Amino acid sequence: MQMLLERIETPVTGEYDVVVAGGGASGLIAAVSAARAGARTALVERAGCLGGTATQGMVAQYIGFYNRDTRVVGGLAHELTRRILALGGSDGFNRYVLAEASATPLPLINFPFNPEIVKIAADELAQESGVSIHLHSQVVRPLLADGRVEGLVIENGSGRCALRAKVVVDATGDAAVAAASGVPCVGTEPELAKNRQPCTLVFRMSNVDVKRFRALPRDEKRAIALEGLREGRIYWESLSFCSTPGGTDAVSLMSRIFDIDALDAADATRAELVGRQQVKSIVRFLRERVPGFENAQLAGIAARVGVRETRRIVGQYTLTEDDIVSGRRFEDAIALGAGPMDMHHSKGTGVALWAPELPFEIPLRCLLPRSVEGLVVAGRAMSATREANGGSRHMATAMCLGEAAGLFAALAARGEASSREPPYERIRKLLRSERGAMVSVDDALEAARRERDEVLNIKAA
Repeated sequence: MQMLLERIETPVTGEYDVVVAGGGASGLIAAVSAARAGARTALVERAGCLGGTATQGMVAQYIGFYNRDTRVVGGLAHELTRRILALGGSDGFNRYVLAEASATPLPLINFPFNPEIVKIAADELAQESGVSIHLHSQVVRPLLADGRVEGLVIENGSGRCALRAKVVVDATGDAAVAAASGVPCVGTEPELAKNRQPCTLVFRMSNVDVKRFRALPRDEKRAIALEGLREGRIYWESLSFCSTPGGTDAVSLMSRIFDIDALDAADATRAELVGRQQVKSIVRFLRERVPGFENAQLAGIAARVGVRETRRIVGQYTLTEDDIVSGRRFEDAIALGAGPMDMHHSKGTGVALWAPELPFEIPLRCLLPRSVEGLVVAGRAMSATREANGGSRHMATAMCLGEAAGLFAALAARGEASSREPPYERIRKLLRSERGAMVSVDDALEAARRERDEVLNIKAA
């Protein structure tokens, strides 16, 4: 391989307290959280909109707000849902059966929405909070000095530049900044790289008779799905979709793209190409075989494929499935997970899907590297085992992690926090008292007692 030796001079175009890498669910909320805590904050996103999986990925529902009938998420994430409602982008929380044609369907409470309205809501939330937004900007590398992250180098249509920061939040989903900063990571082992959970390319169909499809008995739906699998026309045992307000469309999570290492550029390209061919096949099958889809039309394909797992940091604590199942409590818990525990078979057509009995606590230490200062991680790249990550990577949980990460970053930028001495008691207090967030199982159970009637009134989709 030929190598080029380059000498590059990079102008510093911004000085901030906090810079957030990645504008998905966790990054958006992290940036707003830091800004509202008084930090001069910049948000860097490679796409042309914020929201990540919810918008670019077209996954038109938030799950993880509820564990069974217990709401576990407040704070900025809950505020975002109210903004989406006010803009007409959702009909509110619904009772929904996840993967209803699979062997392990799971009833839960979701928040379906129109991704286009979420783009607008995310813009407004970030701008009103004073965040400096850098769209169409790719993170190139971290600025490092003496074991500390001091900013990012980015590239966009204006060229290459640097943004200096006292603290960086890595919300890339792939732990891209953390890995480049020398933080130990897992998930790149050769035996795992080609055995990760499959990717999914989401698509939307219009002119769907949703009521007719929902009225089908589950056994009939499963028989149709298994028939499609045998014929090689669909790719996993689910006919899973949700609808935006109006209920005449189907936002469908039906593709399944195997053997993809999303950290490999060639694989990432192949995932998009294979995904669109799968969408073509699935659409034909739906129109020909599935009641309610006879007159449906393909109305949109997500701008990028959805990725379930890549790298995760090795942080000061690693959340495990046993922690979740046993209901382990943490004195530094800063967010609650709800599940579902969601592991898609890396080679087959099934999914392991179940909900923990109670919400589970996630400690601040899962977001903090062991040795690198000036960096905090949010979202699915937090320190967790593969199994625990299957329950903690949902967007509602990611937003809670982002809020805690942004608050930590703002305090650290003022010299009031560090990875070595994280002020978890202060962060927990601020999240509870000023943000209305839930940081312990007791918080959620107390809220559930107050909200019993509200939850009973949530209707089926």
